[in-house]
Amino acid sequence: MIKRKLHLFLLLIMAYSCHQKDNAPSSVSEKITPPNIVYILADDMGYGDISTYNPESKIFTPNINQLASEGMRFTDMHAPSSVCTPSRYGILTGDYCFRSLLPHGAITGYGRALILPGQATVASLLKQNDYYTAIIGKWHLGLDWVVKPGHESALQIPENDPGGVRMVRDMNPDDIDFTKPPTDGPLKHGFDYSYILPASLDMGPYCYLQNDTLTEPITETTKGNELNPPGTPNYATGAFWRPGPMSAGFDFNNVLPTFTNKAVEFIKNQEHATKPFFLYFAMPAPHTPWLPSKEFIGKSKAGLYGDYVTEVDAMIGKVLAAIKESGSVSNTIVIVTSDNGPYWRPAYIEKYNHRSAYIFRGMKADAWEGGHRVPFIVRWPNHIKAGSVSNLISTLTNLMATCADLVGGDKRADSSFDSYSLLPVLLQKPDSSSVQKPIINESSGGLYAVRKGSWKLIEGRGSGGFSKPVTYHPKPGEAKGQLYDIKTDPSETNNLYLQDPGKVDSLSHLMDSIKNLKH
Repeated sequence: MIKRKLHLFLLLIMAYSCHQKDNAPSSVSEKITPPNIVYILADDMGYGDISTYNPESKIFTPNINQLASEGMRFTDMHAPSSVCTPSRYGILTGDYCFRSLLPHGAITGYGRALILPGQATVASLLKQNDYYTAIIGKWHLGLDWVVKPGHESALQIPENDPGGVRMVRDMNPDDIDFTKPPTDGPLKHGFDYSYILPASLDMGPYCYLQNDTLTEPITETTKGNELNPPGTPNYATGAFWRPGPMSAGFDFNNVLPTFTNKAVEFIKNQEHATKPFFLYFAMPAPHTPWLPSKEFIGKSKAGLYGDYVTEVDAMIGKVLAAIKESGSVSNTIVIVTSDNGPYWRPAYIEKYNHRSAYIFRGMKADAWEGGHRVPFIVRWPNHIKAGSVSNLISTLTNLMATCADLVGGDKRADSSFDSYSLLPVLLQKPDSSSVQKPIINESSGGLYAVRKGSWKLIEGRGSGGFSKPVTYHPKPGEAKGQLYDIKTDPSETNNLYLQDPGKVDSLSHLMDSIKNLKH
């Protein structure tokens, strides 16, 4: 009897020990089979465009709404910048763009490569961990076009640039030899396959490149489509694009469907692959030119822009359907977000009664919330709780560290100061609150903001972007910057800069400490 009791006691001890071991702290990614990753980046799509975020949206987005019901929706996610190039740099490298050769602002389709040779990217990290990597869509991080003989001066880096720019961000297309492929592109930065547009769809050159090589020669030009002159309220809206060189037969109206079909084709081709894949689907819309296909015209109550967002949602639906048809839904992470806030001027808010930036102040390019607060939805069946919501304050630089965590840790992510894994939050781990970090945003004009908890400090006055006033020079005794409690004042209407100098001082020091970190 005593022996039986002793034996039972030992069994209980062993069972308890095993239970403790099973519940012991471990890396988040332990026992996780590397999933496929589909990162869908809309271009200039607003937080308030998505009806699951904004019940009063004049645009219905059923596919994005469905994705949110099946995954986790973030309410306080931010692009690292309010314009495209620096945001895309942050997404792929995990670093804020002010650490790069381009402290702020965007490059053109003729700008030189911004990502340095050998610099770690999400694609190179995943490729080294046996992923097949692809980008389809808008690149806008520079291509090293070959210059014509005798035109080498076009490569001269500007000296004493007041913005601190240390690269060629634009070139005259007459200096470029378009008969030769560029010497730098996505294949140099970890992508196995690429099918891209060099920059935004409203700036030249207008062409496709597959695996860093033009699909069709650039033999034509377009006079552009400037419907409204610069300085007018509707400038750079509607079916707007700039003059520039163009491939023969390039069809502006068909770019979004073309990229979507390529993304669908890519997913289908991976159905029987032996390794996981990473697809960075960088949509060119709803950025100008607003060119919804005929079947989507009139489908929203927000004009051509709203109709274009409706088409974006439908194209996302096609990609989601392709994932379902391939049988890989359960082991595919899908992320849908936007590179910055919407280009939606006050005149359009009044005309359509649609708030593309929701309740937030400003729009694309601004330091205010409307410039950089973006929708962010993640679906991963059997891992992320369906219909869950996270109020974590985060930034799109998080992809690098999250991917490193997914593959069990990778030292390539350690070189980034500004990326941290969202995996504990996505999996709703008990320690997920430790993920919360301060974040920085920058406007197109280089006006910086820092956010810690509910407090946000903007280092100067004005929007720093497109909204008026762009800049404001305070009079003696006036606030030199902007301080807002975003929790109680999400629309940034009550500047507390003068009322709380202690908070201003601490956030100023925090911003400086983050900006001054050196590799």
